[in-house]
Parts: sequence; C-alpha cells; structure tokens
Amino acid sequence: MARGEDPAPDVYVGLLFVAVASLLVGCGFLILEISSYGWQFS
Repeated sequence: MARGEDPAPDVYVGLLFVAVASLLVGCGFLILEISSYGWQFS
C-alpha cells in the first residue's frame, strides 16, 4: 500500500454505521415512549 492512500472500508465499517444508526433510532423511540408519559424537556 502506497503512502497517503486510505484503506478501503470493509464489512466492519459497515457494521459500525449500522450500530450507530440503530442507537440513534433506539434513542428516538425512547424519547417517544417517555413523552407519552408526560415527560418534557427542561
């Protein structure tokens, strides 16, 4: 591999993006669930 060349993304980089996206979606569902109990942001 020559200097200055970025390594090609592999399956683990894809899994990292899937994990981050699932965390964001889970946080969104958590906010929706908590707001149904009348909780509000301060």
